[in-house]
Amino acid sequence: MRILLLHSDFIKFQAEKQAIKDAEKIEKAEHEVQECLVVLTSVEKRDENNPDAVIKRYAKEVDDVAKQVKADKIVIYPYVHLTTDPSSPQAALQILKSCEEELNKSYKVTRSPFGWYKSFTLACKGHPLAELSREFGPEETKEDESQALKSEKKLVSSWFILDTEGKLHDIGKFNFKGHDNLRKFAFYEKDKDRTMTQEPAHVPLMKKLEIADYEPGSDSGNMRYYPKGRLIKSLLETYITEKVIDYGGVEVETPIMYDMAHPTLSKYLQRFPARQYKIESDKRNFFLRFAACFGQFLIAHDATLSYKDLPLKLYELTRYSFRREQRGELTGLRRLRAFTMPDCHALVTGLNQAISEFKLRNKLCFDVLENVGIKKEDVELAVRVTKEFYESNKDIVLGLVKAIGKPALVEMWDERTFYFILKYELNFVDSLDKASALSTDQIDVENGERYDIKFTDKDGQRKHPLILHCSPSGAIERNIYALLEKAAMQQKQGKTPSFPLWLSPTQVRIIPVTSEFTAFAGQFVDEIAKENIRVDIDDRELHVGKKIREAEMEWCSFILVIGEKEKNLQKLPIRVRGNKDLVEMALKDLIAEIKEKTAGMPFKRLSLPKELSRRPVFVG
Repeated sequence: MRILLLHSDFIKFQAEKQAIKDAEKIEKAEHEVQECLVVLTSVEKRDENNPDAVIKRYAKEVDDVAKQVKADKIVIYPYVHLTTDPSSPQAALQILKSCEEELNKSYKVTRSPFGWYKSFTLACKGHPLAELSREFGPEETKEDESQALKSEKKLVSSWFILDTEGKLHDIGKFNFKGHDNLRKFAFYEKDKDRTMTQEPAHVPLMKKLEIADYEPGSDSGNMRYYPKGRLIKSLLETYITEKVIDYGGVEVETPIMYDMAHPTLSKYLQRFPARQYKIESDKRNFFLRFAACFGQFLIAHDATLSYKDLPLKLYELTRYSFRREQRGELTGLRRLRAFTMPDCHALVTGLNQAISEFKLRNKLCFDVLENVGIKKEDVELAVRVTKEFYESNKDIVLGLVKAIGKPALVEMWDERTFYFILKYELNFVDSLDKASALSTDQIDVENGERYDIKFTDKDGQRKHPLILHCSPSGAIERNIYALLEKAAMQQKQGKTPSFPLWLSPTQVRIIPVTSEFTAFAGQFVDEIAKENIRVDIDDRELHVGKKIREAEMEWCSFILVIGEKEKNLQKLPIRVRGNKDLVEMALKDLIAEIKEKTAGMPFKRLSLPKELSRRPVFVG
């Protein structure tokens, strides 16, 4: 079933002419309903498999939205145009009648006649929850949900845009001119529909470039990574870990599974909006971690801490964290059930130290994303905050907006529902206008006490710290997703897609014109490789033009063709990715340029043979 929910000032409709032979008989052709939730509804073929489950889900979805927008009147409006696979008219009418009957228990329901051409006029309201879409099938969801997830579904948020001057705008009244990505992001956030109906641009790219692919032998959202993808992941993991350690991170390692009966952990499970993987062992129930919080907080609980030790910045790169994301949300590298998350928690003495540390970590996040290849202009800032904290600390929130240098989305709650009072995310908007959070940080005011973590303060008193939760990059897989999506959008604009040089699996490709020059070209390979530069050689018996095209399709950063002419040249003609013209450069200068552009970034060898003739093809 597909539905579009419109919170409306009014709807007027009139049955004009029968559209099908078995159209529903009507007593009254014209209707008008004021102040209502209009539900444009399309019953699909798949819904016939289990109509009871669909009716139950329909009533739940409509009820959830009606409560949020405070509507007491529902208009069910059959609208077959939402689907390309409609059910039979008989099944659709029966399901719609049953939906009406179910909703009539709590609401005043009007259902427009089925099987008629109708004229209608509708005035939709302009607030963030006025236009929402939902899609679901006949399957009943049986997964357990945490209290936080249930609360999140019922949460009523106020949505604003905060500009760089500190003015808070109602989201429906803000002029988004010049901020198109922010408009897309804001609409996506208020809609809260994470399902995917199209394949994102990065999916064919991740396969074509032999980075990653779906793993049919595992659960959905668990991926396989080919050597090039593993290299990119490893480089990102190394770089981000080094940045966190430079910041003062204390690296630890913790288990991936925890006892569900542990009194402290079970309470925290209910406070975190995530679905868990659950397993049984030795008649005990365990869950797979969905963040590094559990292990790090238990370490902190057992530590002897003084105020002099704070802020204590515990860090772990979790490979993996697990979340039972809903199936319709799983596409490519954007949203996974198993992911690699750099997770840094800072224990601080109180709010003043929390805010100071918060600012430092905000700069860390921007620096990390910048070097990964994701600029400030590529992301949108979201700030989620309680009304009380915002009114007392407007300068903190405004500081986040000024740091990114453009307006941001603000979600504000009258009361604190979660364990944090302030959270921000840097979100990437992709080619399908879907948004994904990358860097994030939050101020947690509950878990120091919940885990009974204590430090001795200056006055000799034992106190509970506040805790900051930061991932300076977000999930490693999402960084790759963002880079590929960004490249796809650049390609659509006529630009040449590429990886940052330090992440490029092949930084230099050497192409002998014929096998006669393979040995000579190999000398260049050896000279470049000893400088810790990833270089390979296309020694296959192929036409040189095909070799060049394939190197370009692999996004090789530099391509050097070696033949008779190049034997005696001091400066070699080099194809530089993104340049239309060849660049003449001595080999030592090419090496110097690569070293300069990758300075300060980690280097790893690609675990594939340098000779392309010896490489397997992972994606056919």
